[in-house]
Amino acid sequence: MSIISNLLGVVLKTIFDFIGNYGLSIIVFTIFVKVLLLPLTIKQTKSTKAMQDIQPKIKEIQETYKNKPEKQQQELMKVYQEAKINPLAGCLPLLIQMPILIGLFTVLRDPVTYGVFQDKATLATASEGFLWIKNLTQPDIILAVLSGATTFLMQMIMMPKDQQQGSMKIMTYFMSGMMLFWGFTFPAGLTLYWTVGNLFSIAQHYLVMNPLKAKLANSKEEVIDEGKHRNKK
Repeated sequence: MSIISNLLGVVLKTIFDFIGNYGLSIIVFTIFVKVLLLPLTIKQTKSTKAMQDIQPKIKEIQETYKNKPEKQQQELMKVYQEAKINPLAGCLPLLIQMPILIGLFTVLRDPVTYGVFQDKATLATASEGFLWIKNLTQPDIILAVLSGATTFLMQMIMMPKDQQQGSMKIMTYFMSGMMLFWGFTFPAGLTLYWTVGNLFSIAQHYLVMNPLKAKLANSKEEVIDEGKHRNKK
């Protein structure tokens, strides 16, 4: 983990040396990392969509062979093979992202340790006065509220409509509350990263993920139509 944190520290330092403004450097750093992780996010979206498409078949098999676990597993594997899906593929991008996200958290919480600044005095000077934020090393109330609000908005936008009730909705409120609490606790620089990351994810959802899902849905319909056409012949 320290290797990732050290590498991210070098990246943030390079950005800061070029820009010269710590707050703006965090924003650029956030966007850079989000763009870097975009291919993994797209891959995860494709895997999730593919799994959703075969859910009716999976449920049917689970119901049909509920008393025959071995047969059920065999039939499920057939479905996965026919659809060319690895059921674990959706988890892999997330597993790859987690060390990076933890590394980001570590660097932004203690940038001196990871070489972004030479010492705490340099950090203190660089952290003063960004937008309305007095000091990026101290918690900021407005930024904390923005972090909680953008987390809630992001979760609601990205959550499927059929899951916007019950436990998922409770989880959304919980996560938003946690981000709000952390915003009052952690340095504003870290909260700035979360907030910008949320805004990027919202934009990414509308500009990349929604068109991608529509494209995948259209591709599926074309395959179905082609299959029906062949059957008629």
